Amino acid sequence: MRDSSQKNRVVAIVQARMGSSRLPGKVLLPLCGRPVLWHVINRLRRCSNLDAIVVATTASPIDDEIVSFCEENSVDCFRGSEDDVLRRFFEAATLFEADWILRITADCPALDSEIVDEVVSLAIGESWDCFGLGGAFPNGLDCTVYSYAALSAAHKRATLQSDREHVGTFIIRSEEFRTGAYEPFVDAGDFRWTLDEPEDYVVLTHIFDQLGTGGKYFSGHETLNYLSENSEVKAINSHIVRNAGYLRSLVEDELVED
Repeated sequence: MRDSSQKNRVVAIVQARMGSSRLPGKVLLPLCGRPVLWHVINRLRRCSNLDAIVVATTASPIDDEIVSFCEENSVDCFRGSEDDVLRRFFEAATLFEADWILRITADCPALDSEIVDEVVSLAIGESWDCFGLGGAFPNGLDCTVYSYAALSAAHKRATLQSDREHVGTFIIRSEEFRTGAYEPFVDAGDFRWTLDEPEDYVVLTHIFDQLGTGGKYFSGHETLNYLSENSEVKAINSHIVRNAGYLRSLVEDELVED
């Protein structure tokens, strides 16, 4: 962890809840004997550019289990709105005095710590309002950094339901903000190791059983190589549409045709 007395305080906020419609309780499902959320936190703790890690869950009683997990694992926890995720992030960022917010979702247990560090370093070094991964990168490595000023502006001004449910969409669409991306992968957009559906859990179980036994850390490139060499595993969840939840939000906003 970085010394929190430094000028640019970076707070990783992990979006987590138990009430997933497609795979309920997914963030506490076991991988190599540890909950999914444990792997997310453990990988973030390997990062050198973070001052704090906060799990942002909801005030719903169903998420008491996440709060208990945080207490048992000495992780800071914030409880906020269930539906207004943008508000939840803004309030957590304000409470933990963030200058920069690293958004991580708890459905990425195989995130890459080195890539996260690079994204954070570039975001701060080049003063981006919003900076994340770009290009054709595998689904499961998502990480995005927002300046507190940009997040605050989005919270105050965003009115569309899709913008309240998805933290950065208002910022990305608005021309007033500087947005950029780091592109460490080429032609890897059809690889998937996020956790949204039951098939994703099968794929992640294969990955962790092969690469992560005994708590061993493995990188995004190692995961990519494993799936490239084991096409039958890669095929298990290859039919799932990427960003399906966001697309549904746009339909509800009538921004795209159903």
